[in-house]
Amino acid sequence: MPKKVQILGARQLNQLVERLASRILRRVRGTKGIVLIGIKTRGEFLAQRIAGLLSKKLKVEVGTVDIRLYRDDLNVLQRDLLIGKSDIPFDLNDKIVVLVDDVLFTGRTVRAALDQIVDLGRPAIVHLAVLLDRGHREFPICSTFCGKKVRTEKGDRVEVRLKEKDARDEAYVIRE
Repeated sequence: MPKKVQILGARQLNQLVERLASRILRRVRGTKGIVLIGIKTRGEFLAQRIAGLLSKKLKVEVGTVDIRLYRDDLNVLQRDLLIGKSDIPFDLNDKIVVLVDDVLFTGRTVRAALDQIVDLGRPAIVHLAVLLDRGHREFPICSTFCGKKVRTEKGDRVEVRLKEKDARDEAYVIRE
């Protein structure tokens, strides 16, 4: 029977989002052309929250990427694949892009998002902001901004719930 361990409650999760916004602001202050791109699904909601906090100090645009067409296991998923829509309504050329996701694990999702971003333009720089980093990389990808590192086993699952999608803010490690 799986064991579910809560690692973040609503207050802690929101503090991490505020900390991410603060770190991003310190890093990009004084520069122009900042865009946040959330990886669907929960990364897009985190990007919107961070943008709301940053917008008090600087102008920021927000977009989303759906990486399903850029997955490296597309040939395995062909029958069950539902194609979502990315929404990047701005030019990416020479912009400072902050790619946002909820959990960084193998790096494959981030790799797919980067592929899509470079297909759409040539950013000046791409930073990665993640709420949780659980390790176990399969690609040489690391975050520029990390809310919290979480120790997990490779077979564990990390589940983030956000009120915009799941009616509450919390995160769990689920161990088999």
